[in-house]
Amino acid sequence: MATVSTFDMTGKQTGTMELADAVFGIAPNATVMHSAVVNYLANQRQGTQSTLTRSEVSGGGRKPWRQKGTGHARQGSTRAPQWTHGGIALGPKPRSYNYVLPKKVRRLALKSAFSSKVLSGDMLVLDELTLEAIRTKAVAEMLKALEAKKKVLIVLPEKDEKAILSARNIPGVKTAQVNTLNVYDVLNCDTFIVVKDAVAKIEEVYA
Repeated sequence: MATVSTFDMTGKQTGTMELADAVFGIAPNATVMHSAVVNYLANQRQGTQSTLTRSEVSGGGRKPWRQKGTGHARQGSTRAPQWTHGGIALGPKPRSYNYVLPKKVRRLALKSAFSSKVLSGDMLVLDELTLEAIRTKAVAEMLKALEAKKKVLIVLPEKDEKAILSARNIPGVKTAQVNTLNVYDVLNCDTFIVVKDAVAKIEEVYA
């Protein structure tokens, strides 16, 4: 079984923890993780880009010159795509980029992302994250004590307003709950910090 060190909020190592091989010890599948990341980024797109076609730009209701005898190419409107200020041919219109990956692919991608963080040594297990009040300084000091790198993802077992609000103003630090984890956030962080209770929930859900 994969083993990681456990720490308290002062950065002191308190022991080790064995992780389930079915979740944290598989061979990472790069192809599946790539598919999951592309899917996540596509689903974040608003799809609100829009261009005006020749029927939507103003003007151009009158034929600019007669059909024959001028020496010019024939033209029917000054708002055709080849004219300055004309409409856009085949331009983008509002659309949805969303699509859904199969459930088994999503699960395999997440387990591959977890396992890759264990293999690279970027995963830390925190005994508990308890804050008496909303204090950004407390979380910043904890991350410094843990020698966390620039981008940090803190996984909480459940929604904790104090922890979320305390961490949100620190650049590069993001919090998530077990039910909101995604492959992009896991792979994008340099240090993957998981509260011990959250580890148990992850293993329960994905094992």
